[in-house]
Amino acid sequence: MIFADDTEEALRAAVWLVNSAEEPETLETLADHAAFLAEFPYSGRIDRDDAELAALRGIRSRLRSMLLAPRDEMAGHVNAALAESTLSPRLVRHDGVDWHLHAVADERPLAERVQIETAMALIDVIRADEGSRISICADDTCEALALDLSRNRSKRYCSTTCTNRNAVAAYRARRTRA
Repeated sequence: MIFADDTEEALRAAVWLVNSAEEPETLETLADHAAFLAEFPYSGRIDRDDAELAALRGIRSRLRSMLLAPRDEMAGHVNAALAESTLSPRLVRHDGVDWHLHAVADERPLAERVQIETAMALIDVIRADEGSRISICADDTCEALALDLSRNRSKRYCSTTCTNRNAVAAYRARRTRA
């Protein structure tokens, strides 16, 4: 484990949201919203309505900028996000998850909580100087984010699809040369 569980989960959720904006769009309907919540079960207020879906869609470009920024710029993005919200940090334990930090009140809108949890996770990324673990997919045709939480820093692609496409292309290139 590179980071604490809550940090890794917040990073995964943020990358999922950012990548949902890539073609094909995967956060268009309330069913897509439900799929996001099934994958990343946030506690606190969940409205499950069109306004909440629109708010989640609305933060994706900001999350992308935060996640891909160089270290010093990332700190600026984090500070700006934290300054925009009323913070009420507290340690909580719920739903089988051990003690972790919630930085904003549970009744705040989901998009705000996602944004602040991402900012809090990026604090750990910045402090550990591990920003290189978040990159654009190595597939030349893809702009999605790849999150590498492996020990050996071997993840280069955003998904199994991109990994397989590039493995097949490399195999075919080797076969052609042989």
